[in-house]
Amino acid sequence: MVRERIISEMWRRTTWLPPLFSSSKRSLVNQIQGAYGLRIWRTTSSEIQKPEEDGTFPRGITPFITFVLGGPGSGKGTQCARIVENFGFTHLSAGDLLRQEISSNSENGAMILNTIKDGKIVPSEVTVKLIQKAIESSESHKFLIDGFPRTEENRLTYERIIGAEPNIVLFFDCPPEEMVKRVLNRRGELMIMQTRSRNG
Repeated sequence: MVRERIISEMWRRTTWLPPLFSSSKRSLVNQIQGAYGLRIWRTTSSEIQKPEEDGTFPRGITPFITFVLGGPGSGKGTQCARIVENFGFTHLSAGDLLRQEISSNSENGAMILNTIKDGKIVPSEVTVKLIQKAIESSESHKFLIDGFPRTEENRLTYERIIGAEPNIVLFFDCPPEEMVKRVLNRRGELMIMQTRSRNG
């Protein structure tokens, strides 16, 4: 599986998550871990390339970054919502950031839309800079970055521009058949809602 390979290559220098949370919060983490096959790593020391620009963030606070990885239907969205509620993180979806940029009708948004229409992948640098912009403009300093990175090149670009690795990587290890079942259920629920809406 591509993402599993990326994780093993990207963060070989990892240790099990230390006690970052209080005992009450850790019980929630354990519940999530058991229900969703959640794997948690905390990155340790690494040789990071120097960022292109300053790489520092407003107010002198270094953001606490968590990458959230897993296939569609693996539970990322559901559990991100719980983590936001219980731990005060800000949830950033790479896909949502791209869609927001497109809807802004900016020159950058037009480029993203044309790239997608052409069936091409949006350049990593574009996505990373949108993530960086969202982090820098936020009052929060704890972030869940959902659906990124997808490739090794994504990761290298992130480290080059941001100048740091994520603090934690959450990987939702969900069996393919379960993901397919959940996605199909979502589609069925969406069709029912659309039918009800048309029927008033």
